[in-house]
Amino acid sequence: MSERSQPNNCPYCGDENLWPRESVDGLAAWECRSCLRHFVLKMLGSIPRPEVKA
Repeated sequence: MSERSQPNNCPYCGDENLWPRESVDGLAAWECRSCLRHFVLKMLGSIPRPEVKA
């Protein structure tokens, strides 16, 4: 995930009315003008793929 990636939907209401907001602790912040919430998204890491048994 690049630093410029942006969410497509609000994680709270699911709407697409998202706008950039001033960063919080170095993380890009977003505001949803539909539900009037603001949030940051952070990549925590990748999960391992499940083993496929043949």
